[in-house]
Amino acid sequence: MKNRIKLVYLTLIFLTIISYILGLFDLMNYTFVSIVLVLTFIKGKLIIDHFMELKTCAKPYVLIPTIWLAIVLILIGFAYYIPYL
Repeated sequence: MKNRIKLVYLTLIFLTIISYILGLFDLMNYTFVSIVLVLTFIKGKLIIDHFMELKTCAKPYVLIPTIWLAIVLILIGFAYYIPYL
């Protein structure tokens, strides 16, 4: 149990470092923004499943924060892409 949490924690740190490095590039385009948003979704899903311990709960309790996370990230991505439409 503790080893799994440590592995998830290290994965979160690794994904955060990757997002940070991608943000350092001055060439923020569709690809980089999409990658950062996908990494953010993965990190959020890891937090929802492991640290909030909703992985074993009933499906509605897992779906509510997951759908909320997806909606927020879609809106952020849409707000980024609006000037390019």
